Amino acid sequence: MLESQVELQEQVHGQWERYKSLMPHIAEAYRELPEQAYKDGAISAKIKRLMAMTAATIHGCRACILYQADQALQLGASKEEILECIGVAVSLGGTMAEGQATRLIGYLAERELL
Repeated sequence: MLESQVELQEQVHGQWERYKSLMPHIAEAYRELPEQAYKDGAISAKIKRLMAMTAATIHGCRACILYQADQALQLGASKEEILECIGVAVSLGGTMAEGQATRLIGYLAERELL
């Protein structure tokens, strides 16, 4: 059976929460950077999350791919926007991004968006 992307995302989130409880000073020091980087500005928070998802797909960070996709969806991203970002990722990242793009397709399917 293929790995559940939703379960993987939940597991990664749980482990990150555990790390933050074990190392609160590190977690607190890190917290402000993404808060500032992803807030609305000249580029909307949704577009920033889609950009990050695309970069994560190119670099193969499975936890980042799922987290950024979830954040983008929460900010109103459509499945069409995510699918177009997959095209950009594959265009830049080639077959390595193609392999990671399947993770996004699985995630959208599990969330019944495809």
